[in-house]
Amino acid sequence: MNSETPQMEGAPLIKPSSTDHPLYEPVVEACRSVYDPEIPVNIYDLGLVYTIEINDEGDVSILMTLTAPGCPVAGDMPGWLYDAIGPVPGVKSVDVQLTWDPPWGMDMMSDEARLELGFM
Repeated sequence: MNSETPQMEGAPLIKPSSTDHPLYEPVVEACRSVYDPEIPVNIYDLGLVYTIEINDEGDVSILMTLTAPGCPVAGDMPGWLYDAIGPVPGVKSVDVQLTWDPPWGMDMMSDEARLELGFM
């Protein structure tokens, strides 16, 4: 997701990411290394990462969701993301928070994810 993420009907606006920070692209690539074990697409392209905030000190805050509240890896996936982002050069700390608002929907997937899953 990026600063151009649209507001969904009736849902709160998702806070924009720090797309202009030099660590943004490496952090996105780290996010793309984490996969939902039930869906053969990375969590970034699935649209599960709502916001990536990076401050001047290299502290990274991630706001993410899961495909469903009952997701079997709900307790594990934030840790997987933490483990993927932590080693990125320049990252000082990582904080991953889960949210269910707005709920994830298939419309949040990137075109790459839709293509991979046969929706395009």
